[in-house]
Amino acid sequence: MSGSSLLSSYGALAVVVVTFAEAGLLVIGFFVPGDTLLFPAGVLCATGVGDGPHLTLWQVMLGAAAGSIIGTQLGYYLGRHGGRPALERIGSRRLKSVLARSEDLLSRYGRRKAIVIGRFVPMVRTVLGPVAGMLEVPVRTFTLWQVVGGLAWTQSMVLLGFWLGAAVPGIENYLLPLVAVVVAVSMLPVLLQRRHPPT
Repeated sequence: MSGSSLLSSYGALAVVVVTFAEAGLLVIGFFVPGDTLLFPAGVLCATGVGDGPHLTLWQVMLGAAAGSIIGTQLGYYLGRHGGRPALERIGSRRLKSVLARSEDLLSRYGRRKAIVIGRFVPMVRTVLGPVAGMLEVPVRTFTLWQVVGGLAWTQSMVLLGFWLGAAVPGIENYLLPLVAVVVAVSMLPVLLQRRHPPT
């Protein structure tokens, strides 16, 4: 089911569930990138969503923030108490690659900056909490900066969609290519990191 279909069927509830699952449920999170839902949600707040539940901007923004922040905090506590063995038992090569990138992000940029930056990077966003917990980032430091990053990411994505939805007539007819562009742009940090590995 596409992001637009979820929004048409479940409204702002879909935003809460998807952002929570992406950030808090490690295995599921890889398959539900929040970018593909938050941006269309913002567009549909401005343009309408057909026969489904009406999307109200403040509800979408609140739901996105709550789902993402609570999910990430849950991931942190799971990582802190489960540690690396629990994460590695999943056995996914893709997961191990993202774990390594997340650890590199924390060591390269420092905890505060990495936690905020990581919120904008698909897949890294999913393992950010568990990795920070596993590396024993202090609870207060992680909580403060994951909230800052979570608010920055969710609100900017929703508001970007809302602004375009209000400014460009008929933009809701081009949601699929627009979402593809948003996801491609959000993947740039990962691609640049692969081209310029740490020395």
